[in-house]
Amino acid sequence: MGPISLRTALAMGAALAFAATPAQAELVNAKSPATIKAIVESQGWPATIVSKPGEDPYIESNRNDLKFLVLFMNCTDNKNCKTLQYYMGFTDAKNVSLERLNEWNKTKRFARAYRDKEGDPVLEMDVDIDFAGIPRENLGETFNTWASLMDSYRDFIFAK
Repeated sequence: MGPISLRTALAMGAALAFAATPAQAELVNAKSPATIKAIVESQGWPATIVSKPGEDPYIESNRNDLKFLVLFMNCTDNKNCKTLQYYMGFTDAKNVSLERLNEWNKTKRFARAYRDKEGDPVLEMDVDIDFAGIPRENLGETFNTWASLMDSYRDFIFAK
């Protein structure tokens, strides 16, 4: 094989540099409920977008018989939302004490527990995906974290 021309060497170098550049991750934000719905569904969970006039949209879903909501927050005119909140509660566990909920909050990260105005123990997890958004894989990972927290919370609430 003979010597390579300068043009060929430059072309090979450019091709190698291009191939070595990592693929840019797709960024997602809360402006598109359909995108978030698709990510929920990619977890194997059903998802329904609920959009009522004059209210921010949300997604209804469930996993292992645990119903939860994905609330779109910090919206402008009920669209162009900036953050998400994952939310679930138990209407059949009103006897859980505040001390027990405080124990959850003291020993767990990422999601907080409290009693809502009806006295139901609820769990919430905030997800900030403002500005350009976060990689789709990272948002998917927040749903993995949420799934684990939902299971743990159910066990915690109904522990004997």
